[in-house]
Amino acid sequence: MKRFQVALSPVAFKSLTLAVMFALPTTVVAHNHSKAEDDQRYALPKSATAQDFIAIFKEINGEHPGIRKAHARGVCAVGAFTPSTAAKQRFTSPLFQVDNAPLTLRFSMGGGNPNADERRGARGVGIQFDLPNSQSHTIAGITSPVFSGATPNHFLGLLQWNLKMMRGEATREDVQKFMAAHPSMQPAIEWNRGRTPSAEYTSATYYGIHAFWANTQGDAEKFRWQLVPQEGEKSLTKEQVDSGPKSFLTERLLERVKSDGSVTFDWHWTIGAADDPTNDPSAQWPAEREQVNVGTITVTSAGGEACTPINFDPVRVARGIRPSDDPVLPIRSAAYAISFGKRLSNQ
Repeated sequence: MKRFQVALSPVAFKSLTLAVMFALPTTVVAHNHSKAEDDQRYALPKSATAQDFIAIFKEINGEHPGIRKAHARGVCAVGAFTPSTAAKQRFTSPLFQVDNAPLTLRFSMGGGNPNADERRGARGVGIQFDLPNSQSHTIAGITSPVFSGATPNHFLGLLQWNLKMMRGEATREDVQKFMAAHPSMQPAIEWNRGRTPSAEYTSATYYGIHAFWANTQGDAEKFRWQLVPQEGEKSLTKEQVDSGPKSFLTERLLERVKSDGSVTFDWHWTIGAADDPTNDPSAQWPAEREQVNVGTITVTSAGGEACTPINFDPVRVARGIRPSDDPVLPIRSAAYAISFGKRLSNQ
């Protein structure tokens, strides 16, 4: 098995792991193993189910009745989607056959801790588009263009090793060795190396990471999407990460919308070529692929509870759009459904 050397700074390592869940402990126990033992020790879990993820989220983050099991800390917003002329002419989905569509959004922190430190970790966004005839379309994205592995098993394995480390049963080196043993985890490592999180929810680019298919006139095209802030990206400085306030994102969003009246993102779709994989969310498509600006997403107010009853399941899509064969999508959808049911029953 080919192995990679992983050398992450503490900030980069923490950013990567927090992007998927949680802070790292400082008390560790050393272990020494042979190569054969390492191959077995750092193997992927043999299976990964939605129930597995719900269970380990609970182990990592504790019990928080009535709270989302992932992206627990967040804030609601509302706005509108205006499709572009190019999208209306190219794609047949009802998503693009409207002049404006009302939106309900939720900006959030990655992980299942409702009191997460906002200086570190991935940001997320969920958006529900309300369409005519009681139809809707849902998207969910994070501030990384790649998932932390090609399959749900990679993500579950990463969570399991971090849980062991939290319990003092493994070291930071163990987690790094696990990631190094699996090549599809390297793009996420490289992406997070040296990066600091966005300074505001509205100064981040969000990525859908999964591939979907959209019907065109007589055909279908594969795509991935990005939500790009029109005012540009802005990240925290290292000093702000080290010594800034732990909670500031909601306040800044409320202030931004109040002072500016609205905040707008461009919704870009990257159109995949025939050989671009649809079943590996850890693999980026080449940068030279065609980009289509399919419209603008404008946030007009923030706060309140409009997003609370919504399950931002990325598989719940409008007619004319369908999920790809990405193996993470069905697990993610099922985990969201379980989490939604638990929230409704105050579990």
